[in-house]
Amino acid sequence: MREIPAQKLSAEKFAAYGVFADMIAPQGEKIGEAPILFYRDMVQLPLGTSTIASLSVCQVEKREPVIDVSEFHTAVGEAILPLDADVVIHVAAATPTDAPPADKIEAYLVPKGTLVVLKPGVWHHAPFAVDTQRANVLIVLPERAYAMDCTVRPIPEKDQIKVSL
Repeated sequence: MREIPAQKLSAEKFAAYGVFADMIAPQGEKIGEAPILFYRDMVQLPLGTSTIASLSVCQVEKREPVIDVSEFHTAVGEAILPLDADVVIHVAAATPTDAPPADKIEAYLVPKGTLVVLKPGVWHHAPFAVDTQRANVLIVLPERAYAMDCTVRPIPEKDQIKVSL
């Protein structure tokens, strides 16, 4: 089984997959002065033709960090925000086929409070909890995208990947 490291997020390395922002210690343009600061337009989420964003929680329990399944959304992006624990996500760039590109998958450590927005077509799946038994992760997608625009594919056993945390 191939093993890959969980990399630290960097704008340069992650640009092919999307963007991210620290939502707890924000940087950049802001409106107002202490005690109220509004950090505006930090990231954008492509909603496709939908006008409704739906907020859900993906609760992941500690499990073996083996990537054995992946998914993508053709027309929409996905926002991922670990609420109470650090997590690891896997990603791979969009492909012209619906087979996960196991040889191109990378893993990233996403600290709690860091919002990641994936581009449409980027392969991914449920995060892995890192230092806790359970992590609650806010997922933002257009309403019912998980039912109408979600292609999920298993990764053959010979191509599965272990993530070193």
